[in-house]
Amino acid sequence: MCRAVLPAHAGPRGELGAGPLLRWMDAAACLAAEKHAGVSCVTASMDDIQFEEAARVGQIIAIRTKVNRAFKTSMEVELKPVQLLSAEDHLEHSLAIERRRIRLGYVQVFQKLMQESNKEDTCEEKDAVSTEHTHVQSTELVLPPHANHHGNTFGGQIMAWMQTVASISASRLCRSHPILKAVNMFKFWGPSFVGDRLVFNAIVNNTFHNSVEVGVRVEAYNCEEWIQDQPRHINSAFLIFNALDDKGELLTFPRVKPTTQDGVRRYHGAIARRRILLTRKCMLSAKGDKPSDAWETSNQAYLSYSNIAALTHLAGKPGWDITKTLDNVKIWTHEEGAVLSFKVEMQVKVPSHVAFSLLSDFSLRQRWDRHFLTCEVLQAVSEEEKIYHVTSGPTAGHQPRDFVILVSQRQPCQPQEPYTVAVRSVTLRAMPPRPEFCRSEILCAGFQIHSNSSSSCTVCYFNQVTSGVMPYLAANLTGSSKSIEDTALECIKFLELEDSKC
Repeated sequence: MCRAVLPAHAGPRGELGAGPLLRWMDAAACLAAEKHAGVSCVTASMDDIQFEEAARVGQIIAIRTKVNRAFKTSMEVELKPVQLLSAEDHLEHSLAIERRRIRLGYVQVFQKLMQESNKEDTCEEKDAVSTEHTHVQSTELVLPPHANHHGNTFGGQIMAWMQTVASISASRLCRSHPILKAVNMFKFWGPSFVGDRLVFNAIVNNTFHNSVEVGVRVEAYNCEEWIQDQPRHINSAFLIFNALDDKGELLTFPRVKPTTQDGVRRYHGAIARRRILLTRKCMLSAKGDKPSDAWETSNQAYLSYSNIAALTHLAGKPGWDITKTLDNVKIWTHEEGAVLSFKVEMQVKVPSHVAFSLLSDFSLRQRWDRHFLTCEVLQAVSEEEKIYHVTSGPTAGHQPRDFVILVSQRQPCQPQEPYTVAVRSVTLRAMPPRPEFCRSEILCAGFQIHSNSSSSCTVCYFNQVTSGVMPYLAANLTGSSKSIEDTALECIKFLELEDSKC
């Protein structure tokens, strides 16, 4: 399906609005579903949507849809141009199962995350603002152009109306024109028809540095229900917005605080949904793995430098959002486009130089990280550089993995600087891929160790998500595993035990 972007489709910046795009996506997906099923279809739900780039007036939007997989009573349709029987086609077919598993287990996962989030303190920052003034209500009358041949309101039309009211709500915090960046799973609970009045209620639930989540609830009334005040719940969704300043840079949203019991529920619900959304982003990020550079004499200095520089750059990025807080352990996440990274911050009662010595020797990693089955030194390049071959065990549905990694260690030049242990994948001719393992990539990972006192330090572990770590991280974010927390606690225990032996 091709559509020209006209001025009527554009927002204040001259870019295609999310509303028209959602309508077109819904219509194209329905056509693909009906072609496969041979019967009329309606939209039951739509998974998380990520808006990566903007289109402008005068451009042509090409929407390609195909059925990835058919289940008993539903089909999944995605906007991804794939060739039948290609490697990408098989990947999408496989991922459809993972997305369906997330959908079916959404309620259970969400409830578990809500329980965890409720244990954390609600934002009590001095400058936090109330969300009550962001409440927006709008009413729309469903007319024949808004409905299909059955008289049901187009799902895409409802989504477009939801986007409009949500953007007004978000604008009351940023005082700018919000840009829709993601939608958290549209679920249609019932149909609406020509003649219905649809009432949209939107309010900000929570903010996360450069983004804001707005919740929208849609209720339908016919003439009789309107008088008797007996609404039908049609749809609920959660929309995530960014906002730009006059220079095109992302605005920082103010922190918010709930002032009612329902506001507290929505506040913690947004935290839980964000963690589920990050899991989805893990899957997207892992598809962007890049082949590692070959370790050659001519580029050893460059690779070592880029290894340290990449970790330093990742650690210095602004906009890290805290995901979980435990005793002596904090977990943070960072999103940049389709790239997801995480940070584990550990408070350790050992001197920083001792932690550096123990963590930079990867042959000791098996003693505290259960994901490391074997770790062999392939090449000791220098006192500061070593290349290791690491194997890890299988996870559910995944083959055992192996990695060829360059570990670069640096001591601080100034007292206020951290110790650094950087990790990245390299290609070594002496260690080609083996059939019994899935060769995986690490783009950027490692430790920064900050001294707190002569007897304590803060250890920060960073990792930019790839397919090699995605199974462990995805399970952890959805609450089905405590892999990250357990590993961090084992790391602390190992460091403090080794220090006590000295």
